[in-house]
Amino acid sequence: MRRAVAFVGLLGIVAAGISLSVMPTSHTAAAANEPRTFLIPASDGYGVADCISSKAECGKIVANAWCESQGFGKAVAFGVAAREDFTGSVTKPSPAQAAEQPLSITCGE
Repeated sequence: MRRAVAFVGLLGIVAAGISLSVMPTSHTAAAANEPRTFLIPASDGYGVADCISSKAECGKIVANAWCESQGFGKAVAFGVAAREDFTGSVTKPSPAQAAEQPLSITCGE
């Protein structure tokens, strides 16, 4: 009896695995020539905010790696995101708000 129950359970697991493997994914790819801009929180926990915000050489490496991980070739531009890009506001932020501005990486071919 235990073998029969275990066998039925195993068949259920295998059937679920097969059904998930043939399911279409909802991954949308951007057009090859279309640049895409990503906003990343400055406090993302990886410690790359200093490199990207200062536009140092290490920022170029990090931005290129980010673009490659998202399926793009290389970074076209990177730095601190303009305030109107993420809030729709054009007022000058306080120093505390400026420290929390997200980073922007634009990926291209």
